[in-house]
Amino acid sequence: MTTQPIRSIPAPVTRRMTRPAPGGLLLAAVFLIALNLRAGIASIPPLIPVIETDLHLSGAAAGGLTALPVLCMGVFAPVGQRLAHRLGREQTITIALVALVAGLAIRWGSAQVGLLYLGTLVAGVGIAIIGTLLPGLVKEFFAARSGVITGMYMFAMMAGAAGASALAVPLARLTGSWPASLAVWAVLGLASLVLWVLVAARAAQRSPRERARVPSPRLPWRSATAWLLAVYLAVQSWEFYSQLSWLPASYEAHGFSAGRAGLLLAVYTLAQIVSGSAGPAFSDRVRDRRVLLAGFVLASVIALAAITLVPMAAPWVWVTLLGLGQGAAFSIALVYLVDYARDPATSARLTAMAFLVSYSVAAIGPAVVGYLRDVTGGFTVPWTVLLGLSLVELALVWPLRPGRQVGP
Repeated sequence: MTTQPIRSIPAPVTRRMTRPAPGGLLLAAVFLIALNLRAGIASIPPLIPVIETDLHLSGAAAGGLTALPVLCMGVFAPVGQRLAHRLGREQTITIALVALVAGLAIRWGSAQVGLLYLGTLVAGVGIAIIGTLLPGLVKEFFAARSGVITGMYMFAMMAGAAGASALAVPLARLTGSWPASLAVWAVLGLASLVLWVLVAARAAQRSPRERARVPSPRLPWRSATAWLLAVYLAVQSWEFYSQLSWLPASYEAHGFSAGRAGLLLAVYTLAQIVSGSAGPAFSDRVRDRRVLLAGFVLASVIALAAITLVPMAAPWVWVTLLGLGQGAAFSIALVYLVDYARDPATSARLTAMAFLVSYSVAAIGPAVVGYLRDVTGGFTVPWTVLLGLSLVELALVWPLRPGRQVGP
Protein backbone atom coordinates (compact mmCIF):
# COMPACT_ATOMS: atom_id res chain seq x y z
CA MET A 1 0.00 0.00 0.00
CA THR A 2 1.27 2.20 -0.95
CA THR A 3 0.65 6.06 -1.51
CA GLN A 4 3.03 8.81 -0.62
CA PRO A 5 1.94 10.84 2.42
CA ILE A 6 0.42 13.94 0.88
CA ARG A 7 1.23 16.24 3.77
CA SER A 8 4.92 15.44 3.72
CA ILE A 9 6.12 15.52 0.10
CA PRO A 10 6.51 18.90 -1.57
CA ALA A 11 6.34 18.81 -5.33
CA PRO A 12 9.77 18.72 -6.97
CA VAL A 13 8.54 21.43 -9.32
CA THR A 14 5.72 23.84 -8.62
CA ARG A 15 4.69 25.62 -11.81
CA ARG A 16 2.77 28.83 -11.96
CA MET A 17 -0.68 28.28 -13.39
CA THR A 18 -1.64 30.66 -16.18
CA ARG A 19 -5.09 30.61 -14.63
CA PRO A 20 -6.43 28.47 -11.82
CA ALA A 21 -7.46 25.00 -12.93
CA PRO A 22 -11.13 24.39 -12.05
CA GLY A 23 -11.17 22.79 -8.62
CA GLY A 24 -13.79 20.24 -9.59
CA LEU A 25 -11.92 19.22 -12.75
CA LEU A 26 -8.58 18.93 -10.98
CA LEU A 27 -10.16 17.00 -8.11
CA ALA A 28 -11.81 14.60 -10.55
CA ALA A 29 -8.48 14.08 -12.32
CA VAL A 30 -6.69 13.33 -9.05
CA PHE A 31 -9.40 10.87 -7.98
CA LEU A 32 -9.38 9.09 -11.34
CA ILE A 33 -5.59 8.86 -11.42
CA ALA A 34 -5.52 7.51 -7.85
CA LEU A 35 -7.91 4.72 -8.89
CA ASN A 36 -5.16 3.52 -11.27
CA LEU A 37 -2.32 3.36 -8.77
CA ARG A 38 -3.09 -0.16 -7.49
CA ALA A 39 -5.62 -1.56 -9.99
CA GLY A 40 -2.93 -2.83 -12.35
CA ILE A 41 -1.19 -4.63 -9.48
CA ALA A 42 -4.27 -6.01 -7.68
CA SER A 43 -5.72 -7.45 -10.90
CA ILE A 44 -2.94 -10.05 -11.06
CA PRO A 45 -3.21 -12.17 -7.85
CA PRO A 46 -6.68 -13.68 -8.47
CA LEU A 47 -5.41 -14.86 -11.87
CA ILE A 48 -2.07 -16.28 -10.72
CA PRO A 49 -3.20 -19.95 -10.68
CA VAL A 50 -4.31 -19.84 -14.33
CA ILE A 51 -1.29 -17.75 -15.34
CA GLU A 52 1.03 -20.30 -13.71
CA THR A 53 -0.71 -23.13 -15.55
CA ASP A 54 -0.88 -21.50 -18.98
CA LEU A 55 2.66 -20.09 -18.98
CA HIS A 56 4.28 -22.88 -16.91
CA LEU A 57 5.61 -20.39 -14.35
CA SER A 58 7.12 -21.30 -11.01
CA GLY A 59 5.69 -19.78 -7.84
CA ALA A 60 8.67 -17.43 -7.57
CA ALA A 61 8.24 -16.26 -11.17
CA ALA A 62 4.50 -15.68 -10.65
CA GLY A 63 5.22 -13.74 -7.46
CA GLY A 64 7.56 -11.56 -9.48
CA LEU A 65 4.56 -10.18 -11.38
CA THR A 66 3.52 -8.37 -8.21
CA ALA A 67 7.11 -7.72 -7.13
CA LEU A 68 8.01 -5.81 -10.31
CA PRO A 69 5.67 -2.80 -9.76
CA VAL A 70 6.63 -2.66 -6.08
CA LEU A 71 10.34 -2.60 -6.98
CA CYS A 72 9.62 0.17 -9.48
CA MET A 73 7.92 2.23 -6.76
CA GLY A 74 11.17 2.21 -4.82
CA VAL A 75 13.72 2.51 -7.60
CA PHE A 76 11.96 5.01 -9.86
CA ALA A 77 10.71 7.46 -7.20
CA PRO A 78 13.99 9.46 -7.34
CA VAL A 79 13.89 9.27 -11.14
CA GLY A 80 10.44 10.83 -11.12
CA GLN A 81 11.65 13.73 -9.00
CA ARG A 82 14.59 14.36 -11.34
CA LEU A 83 12.35 14.28 -14.41
CA ALA A 84 9.96 16.74 -12.77
CA HIS A 85 12.89 18.99 -11.93
CA ARG A 86 13.92 18.99 -15.60
CA LEU A 87 10.57 18.87 -17.43
CA GLY A 88 8.08 20.16 -14.88
CA ARG A 89 5.63 18.24 -12.73
CA GLU A 90 2.54 18.33 -14.94
CA GLN A 91 4.39 17.19 -18.08
CA THR A 92 6.13 14.42 -16.13
CA ILE A 93 2.80 13.13 -14.80
CA THR A 94 1.48 13.13 -18.36
CA ILE A 95 4.45 11.04 -19.53
CA ALA A 96 3.97 8.66 -16.58
CA LEU A 97 0.28 8.20 -17.43
CA VAL A 98 1.24 7.36 -21.02
CA ALA A 99 3.66 4.74 -19.65
CA LEU A 100 0.93 3.34 -17.39
CA VAL A 101 -1.57 3.04 -20.24
CA ALA A 102 1.04 1.56 -22.59
CA GLY A 103 2.17 -0.99 -20.01
CA LEU A 104 -1.35 -2.17 -19.29
CA ALA A 105 -2.15 -2.36 -23.01
CA ILE A 106 0.97 -4.43 -23.66
CA ARG A 107 -0.42 -7.03 -21.26
CA TRP A 108 -3.05 -7.87 -23.90
CA GLY A 109 -0.29 -10.02 -25.35
CA SER A 110 0.41 -11.68 -22.01
CA ALA A 111 0.08 -15.13 -23.54
CA GLN A 112 3.76 -14.50 -24.27
CA VAL A 113 5.77 -14.41 -21.05
CA GLY A 114 8.02 -11.61 -22.23
CA LEU A 115 5.13 -9.27 -22.98
CA LEU A 116 3.50 -10.03 -19.63
CA TYR A 117 6.60 -8.96 -17.71
CA LEU A 118 7.39 -6.06 -20.06
CA GLY A 119 3.90 -4.62 -19.71
CA THR A 120 3.98 -5.02 -15.93
CA LEU A 121 7.39 -3.29 -15.77
CA VAL A 122 6.35 -0.33 -17.94
CA ALA A 123 3.11 0.13 -15.98
CA GLY A 124 5.11 -0.08 -12.74
CA VAL A 125 7.40 2.75 -13.84
CA GLY A 126 4.37 4.93 -14.57
CA ILE A 127 2.80 4.10 -11.20
CA ALA A 128 6.06 4.91 -9.39
CA ILE A 129 6.46 8.33 -10.99
CA ILE A 130 2.81 9.30 -10.50
CA GLY A 131 2.88 8.18 -6.87
CA THR A 132 5.90 10.39 -6.27
CA LEU A 133 4.58 13.58 -7.90
CA LEU A 134 0.81 13.62 -7.58
CA PRO A 135 0.63 14.16 -3.79
CA GLY A 136 2.68 17.36 -4.07
CA LEU A 137 0.25 18.75 -6.62
CA VAL A 138 -2.69 17.89 -4.36
CA LYS A 139 -0.98 19.62 -1.46
CA GLU A 140 -0.36 22.73 -3.54
CA PHE A 141 -3.88 23.23 -4.85
CA PHE A 142 -5.92 21.84 -1.95
CA ALA A 143 -3.86 22.94 1.06
CA ALA A 144 -6.94 24.19 2.93
CA ARG A 145 -8.54 20.74 2.64
CA SER A 146 -5.43 18.56 2.76
CA GLY A 147 -6.92 16.11 5.28
CA VAL A 148 -10.08 15.56 3.25
CA ILE A 149 -8.16 15.21 0.00
CA THR A 150 -5.70 12.82 1.63
CA GLY A 151 -8.57 10.61 2.72
CA MET A 152 -10.09 10.80 -0.75
CA TYR A 153 -6.76 9.91 -2.34
CA MET A 154 -6.27 6.83 -0.14
CA PHE A 155 -9.91 5.80 -0.61
CA ALA A 156 -9.60 5.99 -4.40
CA MET A 157 -6.35 4.05 -4.45
CA MET A 158 -7.65 1.26 -2.21
CA ALA A 159 -11.04 1.17 -3.97
CA GLY A 160 -9.23 0.71 -7.27
CA ALA A 161 -7.35 -2.24 -5.79
CA ALA A 162 -10.53 -3.77 -4.36
CA GLY A 163 -12.42 -3.39 -7.61
CA ALA A 164 -9.59 -4.82 -9.69
CA SER A 165 -9.19 -7.89 -7.49
CA ALA A 166 -12.94 -8.55 -7.38
CA LEU A 167 -13.43 -8.14 -11.13
CA ALA A 168 -10.30 -9.93 -12.37
CA VAL A 169 -11.86 -13.39 -12.72
CA PRO A 170 -15.32 -12.22 -13.94
CA LEU A 171 -13.60 -10.07 -16.60
CA ALA A 172 -11.48 -13.03 -17.69
CA ARG A 173 -14.66 -15.08 -18.14
CA LEU A 174 -16.47 -12.24 -19.90
CA THR A 175 -13.66 -11.53 -22.35
CA GLY A 176 -12.65 -15.15 -22.72
CA SER A 177 -9.02 -14.68 -21.70
CA TRP A 178 -7.01 -13.63 -18.68
CA PRO A 179 -4.66 -11.38 -20.78
CA ALA A 180 -7.69 -9.30 -21.75
CA SER A 181 -8.70 -9.09 -18.09
CA LEU A 182 -5.25 -7.71 -17.23
CA ALA A 183 -5.23 -5.26 -20.14
CA VAL A 184 -8.75 -3.86 -19.75
CA TRP A 185 -7.54 -1.52 -17.00
CA ALA A 186 -5.76 0.47 -19.71
CA VAL A 187 -9.20 1.96 -20.46
CA LEU A 188 -9.36 3.46 -16.97
CA GLY A 189 -5.82 4.74 -17.39
CA LEU A 190 -6.69 6.30 -20.77
CA ALA A 191 -9.66 8.11 -19.23
CA SER A 192 -7.34 9.47 -16.54
CA LEU A 193 -4.85 10.60 -19.16
CA VAL A 194 -7.49 12.49 -21.16
CA LEU A 195 -8.84 14.26 -18.09
CA TRP A 196 -5.34 15.03 -16.84
CA VAL A 197 -4.34 16.59 -20.18
CA LEU A 198 -7.29 18.97 -19.85
CA VAL A 199 -5.90 20.09 -16.48
CA ALA A 200 -2.19 20.07 -17.33
CA ALA A 201 -2.79 22.10 -20.50
CA ARG A 202 -3.62 25.09 -18.28
CA ALA A 203 -0.24 25.07 -16.57
CA ALA A 204 2.67 27.28 -17.58
CA GLN A 205 6.29 26.14 -17.79
CA ARG A 206 8.55 27.30 -14.97
CA SER A 207 11.51 29.43 -15.92
CA PRO A 208 15.04 27.96 -15.72
CA ARG A 209 15.81 30.40 -12.91
CA GLU A 210 12.89 29.14 -10.80
CA ARG A 211 13.87 25.55 -11.46
CA ALA A 212 17.45 26.24 -10.39
CA ARG A 213 16.24 27.33 -6.96
CA VAL A 214 14.70 23.89 -6.23
CA PRO A 215 17.16 22.15 -3.87
CA SER A 216 18.35 18.62 -4.50
CA PRO A 217 17.19 16.40 -1.62
CA ARG A 218 19.77 14.69 0.57
CA LEU A 219 18.41 11.59 2.20
CA PRO A 220 18.99 11.13 5.96
CA TRP A 221 21.04 7.94 5.71
CA ARG A 222 22.86 8.63 9.01
CA SER A 223 19.70 9.05 11.10
CA ALA A 224 18.77 6.16 13.40
CA THR A 225 15.17 7.35 13.48
CA ALA A 226 15.00 7.39 9.68
CA TRP A 227 16.33 3.83 9.57
CA LEU A 228 13.82 2.73 12.22
CA LEU A 229 10.91 3.97 10.11
CA ALA A 230 12.45 2.53 6.94
CA VAL A 231 12.82 -0.92 8.53
CA TYR A 232 9.31 -0.81 10.00
CA LEU A 233 7.82 0.09 6.61
CA ALA A 234 9.97 -2.54 4.88
CA VAL A 235 8.59 -5.29 7.13
CA GLN A 236 5.02 -3.99 6.85
CA SER A 237 5.23 -3.66 3.06
CA TRP A 238 6.84 -7.11 2.68
CA GLU A 239 3.86 -8.58 4.51
CA PHE A 240 1.28 -6.57 2.59
CA TYR A 241 2.50 -7.31 -0.93
CA SER A 242 3.10 -10.97 -0.11
CA GLN A 243 -0.46 -11.22 1.20
CA LEU A 244 -1.81 -9.33 -1.82
CA SER A 245 -0.03 -11.72 -4.18
CA TRP A 246 -0.79 -15.06 -2.55
CA LEU A 247 -3.96 -14.74 -0.45
CA PRO A 248 -6.27 -15.79 -3.34
CA ALA A 249 -4.06 -18.71 -4.43
CA SER A 250 -3.75 -19.85 -0.82
CA TYR A 251 -7.52 -20.15 -0.44
CA GLU A 252 -7.92 -21.68 -3.88
CA ALA A 253 -5.63 -24.42 -2.57
CA HIS A 254 -8.20 -24.91 0.22
CA GLY A 255 -11.04 -25.35 -2.29
CA PHE A 256 -12.21 -21.79 -3.02
CA SER A 257 -13.16 -21.06 -6.62
CA ALA A 258 -11.10 -18.41 -8.43
CA GLY A 259 -13.99 -15.94 -8.30
CA ARG A 260 -14.61 -16.50 -4.60
CA ALA A 261 -10.89 -16.10 -3.86
CA GLY A 262 -10.92 -12.81 -5.75
CA LEU A 263 -13.82 -11.60 -3.59
CA LEU A 264 -11.84 -12.61 -0.52
CA LEU A 265 -9.03 -10.34 -1.68
CA ALA A 266 -11.54 -7.56 -2.29
CA VAL A 267 -12.80 -7.87 1.31
CA TYR A 268 -9.19 -7.70 2.50
CA THR A 269 -8.71 -4.47 0.54
CA LEU A 270 -12.03 -2.94 1.63
CA ALA A 271 -11.09 -3.53 5.27
CA GLN A 272 -7.90 -1.59 4.61
CA ILE A 273 -9.96 1.32 3.27
CA VAL A 274 -11.76 1.55 6.60
CA SER A 275 -8.73 1.36 8.89
CA GLY A 276 -6.39 3.18 6.51
CA SER A 277 -8.68 6.20 6.48
CA ALA A 278 -9.63 6.09 10.16
CA GLY A 279 -6.19 5.28 11.59
CA PRO A 280 -4.61 8.74 11.16
CA ALA A 281 -7.75 10.47 12.48
CA PHE A 282 -7.71 8.38 15.65
CA SER A 283 -3.96 8.85 16.03
CA ASP A 284 -4.46 12.61 16.36
CA ARG A 285 -6.49 11.97 19.52
CA VAL A 286 -3.78 10.11 21.44
CA ARG A 287 -0.46 11.36 22.76
CA ASP A 288 1.44 8.12 22.29
CA ARG A 289 0.52 6.54 18.96
CA ARG A 290 2.32 3.32 19.86
CA VAL A 291 -0.69 2.04 21.79
CA LEU A 292 -3.00 2.50 18.81
CA LEU A 293 -0.47 1.21 16.29
CA ALA A 294 0.35 -1.84 18.40
CA GLY A 295 -3.34 -2.72 18.61
CA PHE A 296 -3.71 -2.79 14.83
CA VAL A 297 -0.46 -4.72 14.32
CA LEU A 298 -1.65 -7.20 16.96
CA ALA A 299 -4.83 -7.68 14.91
CA SER A 300 -2.63 -8.70 11.97
CA VAL A 301 -0.70 -11.12 14.20
CA ILE A 302 -3.92 -12.80 15.35
CA ALA A 303 -5.28 -13.00 11.80
CA LEU A 304 -2.05 -14.47 10.42
CA ALA A 305 -1.95 -17.06 13.20
CA ALA A 306 -5.53 -18.07 12.36
CA ILE A 307 -4.83 -18.27 8.61
CA THR A 308 -1.77 -20.40 9.33
CA LEU A 309 -3.37 -22.79 11.82
CA VAL A 310 -7.13 -22.83 11.09
CA PRO A 311 -7.57 -21.14 7.69
CA MET A 312 -11.03 -22.55 6.97
CA ALA A 313 -12.56 -21.96 10.41
CA ALA A 314 -13.70 -18.42 9.53
CA PRO A 315 -11.82 -17.22 6.42
CA TRP A 316 -13.89 -14.07 5.88
CA VAL A 317 -13.32 -13.02 9.50
CA TRP A 318 -9.59 -13.70 9.32
CA VAL A 319 -9.18 -11.75 6.10
CA THR A 320 -11.22 -8.80 7.40
CA LEU A 321 -9.13 -8.66 10.58
CA LEU A 322 -5.94 -8.88 8.55
CA GLY A 323 -7.03 -6.04 6.28
CA LEU A 324 -7.96 -3.82 9.23
CA GLY A 325 -4.55 -4.40 10.77
CA GLN A 326 -2.60 -3.79 7.57
CA GLY A 327 -4.45 -0.62 6.55
CA ALA A 328 -3.84 1.22 9.83
CA ALA A 329 -0.32 -0.17 10.23
CA PHE A 330 0.62 1.65 7.04
CA SER A 331 -1.41 4.85 7.36
CA ILE A 332 -0.31 5.58 10.93
CA ALA A 333 3.29 5.11 9.82
CA LEU A 334 2.71 7.94 7.35
CA VAL A 335 1.87 10.20 10.29
CA TYR A 336 5.24 9.37 11.86
CA LEU A 337 6.95 10.43 8.64
CA VAL A 338 5.51 13.89 9.22
CA ASP A 339 5.85 14.11 13.02
CA TYR A 340 9.47 12.99 13.22
CA ALA A 341 10.66 15.64 10.73
CA ARG A 342 11.65 19.12 11.90
CA ASP A 343 10.32 20.83 8.76
CA PRO A 344 8.51 19.98 5.51
CA ALA A 345 11.74 19.62 3.51
CA THR A 346 13.09 17.12 6.04
CA SER A 347 9.81 15.24 5.94
CA ALA A 348 10.14 14.90 2.17
CA ARG A 349 13.68 13.54 2.46
CA LEU A 350 12.68 11.17 5.26
CA THR A 351 9.76 9.88 3.21
CA ALA A 352 11.91 9.42 0.11
CA MET A 353 14.46 7.37 2.05
CA ALA A 354 11.86 5.28 3.88
CA PHE A 355 9.97 4.44 0.71
CA LEU A 356 13.09 3.76 -1.34
CA VAL A 357 14.23 1.22 1.26
CA SER A 358 10.83 -0.29 2.05
CA TYR A 359 9.56 -0.77 -1.49
CA SER A 360 12.86 -2.16 -2.72
CA VAL A 361 12.90 -4.72 0.10
CA ALA A 362 9.17 -5.48 -0.12
CA ALA A 363 9.50 -6.28 -3.82
CA ILE A 364 11.29 -9.50 -2.87
CA GLY A 365 8.45 -10.70 -0.64
CA PRO A 366 6.01 -12.15 -3.20
CA ALA A 367 8.77 -14.05 -4.99
CA VAL A 368 10.10 -15.49 -1.71
CA VAL A 369 6.62 -16.63 -0.68
CA GLY A 370 6.17 -18.24 -4.10
CA TYR A 371 9.50 -20.01 -3.76
CA LEU A 372 8.60 -21.32 -0.31
CA ARG A 373 5.27 -22.58 -1.70
CA ASP A 374 7.12 -24.42 -4.47
CA VAL A 375 9.69 -25.97 -2.12
CA THR A 376 7.25 -27.06 0.60
CA GLY A 377 4.30 -27.89 -1.64
CA GLY A 378 1.83 -25.78 0.33
CA PHE A 379 1.16 -22.49 2.09
CA THR A 380 1.71 -23.43 5.73
CA VAL A 381 5.40 -22.47 5.74
CA PRO A 382 4.90 -19.19 3.81
CA TRP A 383 2.12 -18.08 6.18
CA THR A 384 4.28 -19.06 9.17
CA VAL A 385 7.07 -16.83 7.83
CA LEU A 386 4.62 -13.95 7.41
CA LEU A 387 3.40 -14.55 10.96
CA GLY A 388 6.99 -14.30 12.19
CA LEU A 389 7.45 -11.02 10.30
CA SER A 390 4.30 -9.63 11.91
CA LEU A 391 5.86 -10.30 15.33
CA VAL A 392 8.97 -8.40 14.19
CA GLU A 393 6.70 -5.54 13.09
CA LEU A 394 5.04 -5.54 16.51
CA ALA A 395 8.46 -5.35 18.21
CA LEU A 396 9.43 -2.37 16.00
CA VAL A 397 6.44 -0.38 17.28
CA TRP A 398 7.95 0.07 20.76
CA PRO A 399 10.91 2.29 19.72
CA LEU A 400 8.51 4.65 17.88
CA ARG A 401 8.16 6.83 20.95
CA PRO A 402 6.88 10.42 20.88
CA GLY A 403 9.47 13.16 20.48
CA ARG A 404 11.92 11.47 18.12
CA GLN A 405 13.15 13.71 15.33
CA VAL A 406 15.11 13.65 12.11
CA GLY A 407 17.16 16.79 11.62
CA PRO A 408 17.34 18.88 8.44
